[in-house]
Order: sequence, then structure tokens, then C-alpha cells
Amino acid sequence: MKRRVRRPSVEGTGRRPLGKRRVPLRKRLLVRLLFVSALIAVCSVAATAWLAVTTTTSALKEEQGQDLAADNQILARLSGYAATHPDWAGVRHTVRALAAETGRRIALTTADRTPVADSAARGTPLPPRPAASVDPLHTDTYTDSGAQLSGIDPRVVGPYRITGAERAKLDALAGRLKACYEAFGLRPTVTRIPSGRPLVTGPGQGADLAGYVAEKCDDGALNIPTPTERKALDRLSDLAQPCLRGLGLGGPAFVTLDPTGRDLLAGGYVVARKKTKTGADDTRAARTCVLDARRTQLRPYVAPPAQLFLGIGDRDTVRFDMSPANKAKVAGAAGLVLAVTVAVAAVVAVRLVRPLRALTAAAQQPPELHVRVPVTTRDETGILAEAFNDLTERRERLEAQRKAMVSDIAHELRSPLTNIRGWLEVTRDGVVDPDPALLGSLHDEALVLQRIIDDLQDIAAADAGTLRLHPEPLHAAELLDQVAAAHRVAADGAGVVLGTDADPAAWLDADPVRMRQALGNLVSNALRHTPAGGTVTLAAHRDGDDLLLTVTDTGTGIAAEDLPHVFERFWRAEKSRSRRTGGSGLGLAIVRHLVAAHGGTARVASESGEGAVFTLRLPAAAPPDREE
Repeated sequence: MKRRVRRPSVEGTGRRPLGKRRVPLRKRLLVRLLFVSALIAVCSVAATAWLAVTTTTSALKEEQGQDLAADNQILARLSGYAATHPDWAGVRHTVRALAAETGRRIALTTADRTPVADSAARGTPLPPRPAASVDPLHTDTYTDSGAQLSGIDPRVVGPYRITGAERAKLDALAGRLKACYEAFGLRPTVTRIPSGRPLVTGPGQGADLAGYVAEKCDDGALNIPTPTERKALDRLSDLAQPCLRGLGLGGPAFVTLDPTGRDLLAGGYVVARKKTKTGADDTRAARTCVLDARRTQLRPYVAPPAQLFLGIGDRDTVRFDMSPANKAKVAGAAGLVLAVTVAVAAVVAVRLVRPLRALTAAAQQPPELHVRVPVTTRDETGILAEAFNDLTERRERLEAQRKAMVSDIAHELRSPLTNIRGWLEVTRDGVVDPDPALLGSLHDEALVLQRIIDDLQDIAAADAGTLRLHPEPLHAAELLDQVAAAHRVAADGAGVVLGTDADPAAWLDADPVRMRQALGNLVSNALRHTPAGGTVTLAAHRDGDDLLLTVTDTGTGIAAEDLPHVFERFWRAEKSRSRRTGGSGLGLAIVRHLVAAHGGTARVASESGEGAVFTLRLPAAAPPDREE
């Protein structure tokens, strides 16, 4: 009586049937895609509007006088004017020229806001705050060497401007020094500082050439102060005396000229080292005194300090503010972008959802139908449809194999059970006496059943990954001899010559019981398919890092179309499926699993009528150390 296996009902699991479920609106792919698209569109419009406002405001700021580069340019030009003029009397022309070049309003006033010069019309109010103070004796905006550290514009010359005769003499010295450098293959240039003194510099970045050929060319005559410069230096030394005496540094200040401008602390004026009574080095303090004295000396030659105003009067910077019309334009553009985004997203979503619905409908069909879905696209959805079809095909193939396996197992078990049952029934009815021959036959049938069950158990363990191995160093020659000895009687009974051919140095690390089982299955299979007078040879030899175990027979061979199925379960070349000639059909499948468990592979090569060669490729092992 067959038992009916009840499947758990859908209601009993607390779940609704898959085909009757309704996806909530908020979880539908179409709704979520539309929501995300709308959110992206809103964020894009908002970001674009913010960027437009920010950019416009920045442009307006630059147009209204916030450009620092232009400020520095204006300040440098006006500082240069103050450095070369004792007052601001003629600055009006310069201010107007700068205003025309920069497009800015420029105004100069005294410290008490008394106008000096203004590019705007009379009566135009000044900006709230001055942009900078113009004082060539206290500046840090000029880029020439010496201005940043000394604070004095290097264009301030004053009493240090040399006369025409002195300039001619210095030009002659500079020309002679240049010619000497050129004789040594150098190409110096002669430049002139604001005081009129010439300087001989190198061809690159104004480098000084004195270090190259100073011993041959530079005698120092060009650096000696002229009478005009000496007079100004003496006056500078006198002006520095009160400050030096306050520091305890009496005597001459030893101030001399450094026309190269390398001594930045003093702005080109070198002060000799002084020692206090305590031995401390007060050179830096002495230079500060000289720097203050220099400002005092140059003050009559420069224009007085002035306040510089830049901008557009007393109005604040205008920030960008959209009018109602502009706001309407932005809102309309945002609405249009939003509508287009939603429409495009809806079309894309429908195209994406349609194949997914087809997949869902196919998956809801009964499993025995093995429904496929049409592949209409080449995108990710199409790839998913192809994968679904492949899965359906594999499931159909596995179902067919499962049915075939059940049929094969039933066939293999039915024959010995039928024989055992028949003999037991006739013995029970007294038709046949239970003599030793009958009992032996029943025992043989029981062994067949036991072998089939053991084979199925081995395959099940291999499939589940629970097949246990006990590897140990194994000599290939001994393994082949053991297998041959176990099948020697069967080979002699079949009239087949069974031999071995093993490399004495061939070793492997494997489970000896499982390896004898695998090779035994191959030998049994070879003996069944080799006629009397044939040979079966077991061989072992190294192939690089692998060990090859081969079983070669001279039997009937295997057809080319049957080779891919040799290691399948319950497959036999004899279509009659006789156990007496074809075995159970599990031996070669077990061989493949056992070899795979050892990290190897099983292959077969054969031609119909030419015999077969089964090859087991396993990792080779080094011979174990032998104790003497």
C-alpha cells in the first residue's frame, strides 16, 4: 500500500499564494523609480539655481571692486609715484589714467580725509573705509627684492641718486667687468637700479656672477660708493647715532652700501657687527636703528602718507536678488525639468518592469511545465532572463536524471531481491531442498545487494562532502601489485593476462583503501569488457608534479558518442542493462568521486574495437625518509 506524502499547505505556513500577493504601492519598483527620479530632478534644479545665484553674486562683487590683483596693481603704481615725488601735486593725471585702465574709482586723501585726487566727479562721497595706505617708506606690497622685509619701496632714491659723471664712471667699470666675464664664456647683462648705479648680473633670474670668476674679473671697484653715495651714507650714520647710543653701541655705525640688495634686513645697507659690553650680538638691533634713520633721511624726498579709496562711493555691494519675473522663469524651468524627468522615468520603468513580470509569471507556473521566458533585450534584464532559462533547463535535466536514477536503482535492486524471494518461496513450499549450493546462490545475491547499497552510500557521502579519507604515503608499485593480486583469480578465470608496470620512484599521498577500491573498479570493468586472450595492464609513472595511474585493456573499446557518459551513474554501454555483463553502473561514478576527493581527475580514451585507457591523475609525493 502506497503512502501519500502530504505537502504543507500554503495556508498552514501563514503565507499567501505567490500569485495572489499584492505588492504595496510604496514598494513597487515603478513607484520607487519615479520617486527617486523626481527627487533627483528637484535636487538638480535647486543646485542649478543656487549655482546661478552664487555665480552672479561673485561676478557682481568682482565688478564692484573686490579684485585683489587690481588693488595691488593700483597700490604699486601710486606707491611708485610717491617714491619719486616729494608731494602729490601732480598725481591727478596718474589717478585718472589708472581709473581709465581698471574701470574703477580711485581717490586719494590725507589722514584727515582731505581730498588729494579723485577720479570721480566733485562731490561724490567716499567709500566707507579706505582700501590701503600709500606710504613708500612703510609698504609690503611691492614685489621687488628688499621691499617686503625693509618696508621701504626700493624706488625711493633721495640723496643716493648719483650724478651724470659718476654714472659714466660706473658704466665704464661695468662694461669692463662684463667684457671680462664674456672672455670666460659667460653672457652677463648690465641692469640699472633706480639710483642710476649699474649692476652686472647673470643671464638667468638676475643671478650674481661674482662667484664664478671673481678672482680674475671682479676687483670690487664697481661696488665702492661714489662721493654722492658716501655723503648720503655718512649722513645716515649720523642720523643713526642717537638710537645706537641708546643701545650702548657708541662710535661709528660702519654703514656701507650693498648695491646688489642682498642684505634685505637693512634694505641694501650693511651694518658692521657690534658687540655690547656683555658680549651679546646686537647687529640686528643696530640694523633697526639704521632702518629708522634711513626713513628719516628719505622722508623729505617722498610724498606724505595718503589714504587710498577704491570702489563706487558709499553704496554697499549689491547682491543678486531675483525679480518676480526671474523667479517665475526658474519655477517654470524646474517644472519642465521635473515633468520631463517623470515622463522619461515612467517609460524606462515600464520597460524594466515588463520583463520582470514575465519572469514572475513563468516562475509561478507548475514546476513540471519547465516554462521559459523570451529574451527581448541585451541588458541586465535580458541576462537575467537567459539565466532563468538556463536554470529551467538545468532543472529539467536534473529532474530527468533523478527519474532515471530512481528507475535504475529500482532495476538494480529488483533483480537480486526477486531471485532471493523466488528461491525462498520454493524452498518454503518444499519444492527445493535448502542444500549448500542454494544457500551459496542466495548468499551471492545478498552480496550483490550489499555491493549496490555500499556503492550508493559512497556516492551519497561524496555528494554530501562527508567522504572520509585517511591519507598516508603510498608506494605506487605496491598499490598496483595489491590490486592485481586481488583480481588475479578473476583474470585467470576469464583468460585475460593481468600485469603491472610501475616506476619504482613513484609515490603518492592517498588513502590506500579508497585507491584500491578505485583501481579495483577500473580493473573489474576492464576484465568484463576484455575477451579471452586479451591483456589488462596497470601502470604508474610520474608526469611533472603529478602521478599518472593507468588501466589499459585490449577489449571491445568504447564508441566516441559514449565517451562523455562513461562516468555517469547507472550508465552502461550494454543497452540490455544485464548485471551479469555490465555491472551495477556505479563503479566508474565512484572512481570519479574518489579521485576528486584526492584532488585528482579521471579521464578515458578509447576507440570502438581498440580497447580503452583509463587515466587517474593525482598529485605526486616525495618518497618518505627510511630509517636505517
